[in-house]
Amino acid sequence: MSDAPYAFFRLHVLSTERLTPSMIRVTFGGDDLARAATAGLDQRVKLFLPHPGQDEPVMPDTDQDDWYAAWRALDPDIRGIMRTYTVRSLRRDPDEIVIDFATHGDLGPASRWVRGAVPGSVLGLLAPVGEENAGYDFRPPEDTDWILLTGDESALPAVANILEALPPATPVRVWIELNDPADRQTLPTRADADIVWLTGRGATPDAIRSSELPTGLPYAWIAGEAATVRAVRRQLVGERGFDRRRVKFTGYWRAGASEDDLMAAATTTAADEEA
Repeated sequence: MSDAPYAFFRLHVLSTERLTPSMIRVTFGGDDLARAATAGLDQRVKLFLPHPGQDEPVMPDTDQDDWYAAWRALDPDIRGIMRTYTVRSLRRDPDEIVIDFATHGDLGPASRWVRGAVPGSVLGLLAPVGEENAGYDFRPPEDTDWILLTGDESALPAVANILEALPPATPVRVWIELNDPADRQTLPTRADADIVWLTGRGATPDAIRSSELPTGLPYAWIAGEAATVRAVRRQLVGERGFDRRRVKFTGYWRAGASEDDLMAAATTTAADEEA
């Protein structure tokens, strides 16, 4: 068995639930899912979707340590369509993994798949097999006095996980962008949370700019559409004077670009740097 920190799993749908008009929750089971592990509240995993006409995705050899090279070596017309998602929860007894899909109405591969998913539908998963891994980012320093969170539909699962886990009375300011106000969710937390729901892409920077923030040492976690993420980070570091080491930012997606486009660009950049 490989000692790689990640492993491939074959998942099957146990149930689906429409949380809001644009969010569908899917609970999966799978053989050997007990090996999957995470300590992260914003744990990223890779899902592999079947092409139209396939009953399940074509996956790389599970014994390959270099999973990305193994996936790229497969025929693009048949290999599983790869997308990145956040784990909503990883359960034990029985072993189950829950993923919330933001459909966005774009009818991309993941949206098409989840809208047709029924119990027994199959997809692939690449997930860590060790709790400590590089696939999560929310790591506030111990001296943090208060927390700032921003995101959109794609970041809602991570935001929900973070809010659920924060200690009681932790000061936290939250801004969440939605295309449709009907997609608001209840976000349980014991923290002292001020949650602002925004409608309209890119509304977060102006909303933060006009807000009074708590005093003390902050920790900011920013995720969602890449341009909005960059704008929020520039404002916090450049205008508000946040220490850049206390600002974690991740572009989950980019307007006008698919994940395939982004991965192709990243691969080209890496190849140029090695040349």
